[in-house]
Amino acid sequence: MSEKIRSYRDLRVWQEAVALAVSVYKLTEAFPKSEQYGLTNQMRRAAVSIASNIAEGFGRSAKEFGRFLEVALGSLAELETQSEIALRIACLPEEDSHQLADEMNSLGRQLNSLRQRVARSSRQLATSDQQPATSKRPTTSNR
Repeated sequence: MSEKIRSYRDLRVWQEAVALAVSVYKLTEAFPKSEQYGLTNQMRRAAVSIASNIAEGFGRSAKEFGRFLEVALGSLAELETQSEIALRIACLPEEDSHQLADEMNSLGRQLNSLRQRVARSSRQLATSDQQPATSKRPTTSNR
């Protein structure tokens, strides 16, 4: 039986996003000082944005949460692009690039899966809100 999700901290996708951000921070420590305000900063901000958007959207409506998950996916795409640039300009070793790519791919699958579930939930809620309320009249008996 699965445990009840009470907080964004209970979401595996949030936990993975935080782990990815930590990986990005560690990997970018080795970047040249000339990239401190460039690629290093951009990658760190994108990575932090993923987990932050999951957390911020969690307490909102299903529709809004879905939008925050889309933003998180956008930040993930930014990070993927930035890590490719870091690899091509030799700031990120190939082995580290592969490890980071594996983490990003896994997180992307989880985010997409959650986004789809939230979208289905949002559609179901919207559909149920549009259904006319059935009034049940008490039945009368012929006594």
